[in-house]
Amino acid sequence: MSLPADVIAAVTDSLGPAAELDAPLGALTTYRVGGPADVLVRADSPEQLVALGRALRTVAAVAVPVVVVGRGSNLLVADRGFPGVAVVLGEGLAGVEVDGTTVTAGGAASLPVVSRQSAARGLTGFEWAVGVPGSVGGAVRMNAGGHGSDMAATLRRVRVVDLRSGEDGWMSVGALELGYRRSALTSHQIVVSAELGLAEGDRSAAEAEISEIVRWRREHQPGGANAGSVFTNPPHDSAGRLLDAAGAKGRRHGSAEVSTKHANFIQADEGGSADDVVALMAELRALVVGHAGIDLHAETHLLGFDPAPARAAGAHLITGLEGLGGNPRSAVEG
Repeated sequence: MSLPADVIAAVTDSLGPAAELDAPLGALTTYRVGGPADVLVRADSPEQLVALGRALRTVAAVAVPVVVVGRGSNLLVADRGFPGVAVVLGEGLAGVEVDGTTVTAGGAASLPVVSRQSAARGLTGFEWAVGVPGSVGGAVRMNAGGHGSDMAATLRRVRVVDLRSGEDGWMSVGALELGYRRSALTSHQIVVSAELGLAEGDRSAAEAEISEIVRWRREHQPGGANAGSVFTNPPHDSAGRLLDAAGAKGRRHGSAEVSTKHANFIQADEGGSADDVVALMAELRALVVGHAGIDLHAETHLLGFDPAPARAAGAHLITGLEGLGGNPRSAVEG
């Protein structure tokens, strides 16, 4: 383990059995490869997250890396693991409530579940989410989207627990600064709930659209151990088209292979290596630069890797230390 003993003691003393040491982390991602976290916290309530933040602040002299895993559908964990505290939101934060056209979903709620439950209540505007195997919290953080829409289209506000300040309150959509596959949220800000403003519609039509999205994705995208689209689309083009034109389909590096069904998907072999996946990402990026002169950027985020392979893959490297220093102005509403 890389975390100091006093940090581990502070977290385990505060969270008890909710904190697990040297816990498998890669197995919690959709790639299903990668190493362990020094500490894995499974939180079922905002109060547990507030307690975690309080515990971390008791060892404030130490910079403690913290990352929220969600459902791991857009994350690749290095084979050596993550030398910090990983947080997974449990079923206590996965509820879905519908009041008129307002849907309030917990940060751990599955996007397909929220999509289907909304449609079943005759609401429209969230059908696209049925095809995204992530959590609501992760979708807010990444402004996830698909099929012509994204979280920004219906999101009203989010409830956030700030591990650094201890605040637990609501943030406006404006404070999130949502953009294409990004937001202003940092690693110490955990989305525990999101409020969506949907529209009244026809239940049959909404459910038919969901069925069509599911059919399309099964027909055009591979299953297996992958994290969805590897690279974001460049302006006015498609990353999948560029990769396909460059001859990427079927390309392999060790235990990682580009899908023969969709060139913007990488699949990991069972028991494979995360390092192989990131090396293949770098090869694909170089392939497209050589073929089309376009520099792709990864949608997949990397955790526990050195900076050099992350740069080569065009990927954002999560350190778990974003925004953890200083005395920031709070973006949380009371």
